[in-house]
Amino acid sequence: MRSYSVFAQYYDELTSNVAYARQADYLLDLLQRLGHSPGLTLDLACGTGSLTLELHRRGVDIYGIDGSVEMRSEARTKCAEAGADILFLCQNMQSIDLYGTVDTVLCTLDSLNHLKNGEELQRVFERVSFFMNPGGYFLFDMNTLYKHREVLGNQTFVYDTEEVFCVWQNALDEKTDKVRITLDFFERDGKVYRRSSEH
Repeated sequence: MRSYSVFAQYYDELTSNVAYARQADYLLDLLQRLGHSPGLTLDLACGTGSLTLELHRRGVDIYGIDGSVEMRSEARTKCAEAGADILFLCQNMQSIDLYGTVDTVLCTLDSLNHLKNGEELQRVFERVSFFMNPGGYFLFDMNTLYKHREVLGNQTFVYDTEEVFCVWQNALDEKTDKVRITLDFFERDGKVYRRSSEH
């Protein structure tokens, strides 16, 4: 099962609770408190580009990278429809290869939690560091062990929208505290539903 292939077309609808405008304001406020001008900014694991677009609207010189062709496609379409000319590259976090250096890197919505192990995480830090200008900042967030154990755990979530019926199932490995996520999408196709799954 590929990740984020079918999910990409419903991602915005299924994450409509994320306040991207408020998140953009928070990040810019944080950078200001740190005394850092964003400069050239990379939105790492940018997904469908919602945060990228909000920061662009606030005057940030930004571009995005995501490992999913489908997510990047959604991002390009969304930004083009908004009249925003933003570059989106298809690259994995742990092997980014930029055209030059950047001043700020952002990685939000627990994207780093999707890496398989500490070695992959270290590789991301190394690649970000390699392309970071002196004095630059890498701002990121991550899910905590508490969230994995107590919130996500072995929970199942159901989303019923106009476009899709989605069953989101989590399975916690108590030895590693990793959560395996399986998404089942039921898309309307005439009088029947077509099912697809991602992991």
